[in-house]
Amino acid sequence: MTQSSSEEEEDKVEEDKVEEEKGEVEEEAEEKEHEEVEEEAEEKEDEEVDEAEEEEDEAEEEEDVVEEEAEEEDEEVDEAEEEEDKAEEEEDKAEEEDDRE
Repeated sequence: MTQSSSEEEEDKVEEDKVEEEKGEVEEEAEEKEHEEVEEEAEEKEDEEVDEAEEEEDEAEEEEDVVEEEAEEEDEEVDEAEEEEDKAEEEEDKAEEEDDRE
């Protein structure tokens, strides 16, 4: 009986070892899964940040284009006003000459 009791103890010790190893393997698997989930979340966040920065850059570029177009229109208006002023001056001069005659 001592032998069977000893065998039972050995079986129990072996069973405990197996359970402990199983627990360690499960814990490692959970840690690995947790790390993978964190990495995926970080990658997704990085991608979202990159996309947001790209959209911001595009918006700034569009804003620059709009500003350039507005400046060009302002220049065209200024040129047209200058030409109009010159035409009025010439008209005034012509009227003065007519008045003198």
